[in-house]
Amino acid sequence: MPEGPEIRRAADKIEAVLKNKTVEKIEFGLPALNPFVRPLQGSKVLSLETRGKALLTHFDSGLTIYSHNQLYGVWHVVKRDKLPKTNRQLRLAIHTDQHSALLFSASDITVWETQHIEEHHFLKRIGPDILNPSLAWRTVADRLQSKAFAGRALSSVYLDQAFLAGLGNYLRSEILFIAGIHPSCKSRDLSKGQIGKLARTTLEVSQRSYSLAGVTIPERQYKVLKKQGVTYGKARFFVFGRAGKPCRVCQTKIQRSTANSRRIYTCSTCQRIGAINTT
Repeated sequence: MPEGPEIRRAADKIEAVLKNKTVEKIEFGLPALNPFVRPLQGSKVLSLETRGKALLTHFDSGLTIYSHNQLYGVWHVVKRDKLPKTNRQLRLAIHTDQHSALLFSASDITVWETQHIEEHHFLKRIGPDILNPSLAWRTVADRLQSKAFAGRALSSVYLDQAFLAGLGNYLRSEILFIAGIHPSCKSRDLSKGQIGKLARTTLEVSQRSYSLAGVTIPERQYKVLKKQGVTYGKARFFVFGRAGKPCRVCQTKIQRSTANSRRIYTCSTCQRIGAINTT
């Protein structure tokens, strides 16, 4: 499933061709949404907002399209009516005079009056968006220490969209590694310094992944690996997907395990309980 950085990058591409443009034609692959075709056609797109893994397309007609890619949804931005070759089902198509924004495979699509969008069941239960520019590390630290999350293993907290919307499996492994925190730890058992380190790292890694298209290691280090001929897939992470490979910090073999029914990757040296990684 794409995580917050991937959804925001998709939104940027869509917004680049739709914002302030008139919708000449709109198509829904879900028949229940067809009554909204008429009120949306002829309206202008105001903005594309992301809330974690959900995307909100706001129109000047007072309507908002809510969409969630789920596991298989994917957006394409193309020249008007130049449909990509795919066996996927087209679920939503927004056409301007020059471009088309196409959502394939996703089925979680609804249309709301913008003034009532906050009533959506998913939006009501999620926490702050991980890429919200106004989200401060102190807010993250406070949430880590709150009653709702302090007593739970961080492996669980960092998949819970009620904690921070947009976090996901690869971000979980990477954030906890860079912060030097073992996934089994609970934030109530961490020191003040560890909480601060983890909160700052949470924002830094998420923002880095957004700006570098899914790369979570520092840009300078990534460029060195690329010059050495290492592919994007093998160079982008510290630990995620690197089971059995040497840790980029200490050379210990990265371990893969399962937490909350999802794979997770750790370094037994860098993430000892009580240790803080200086990466």
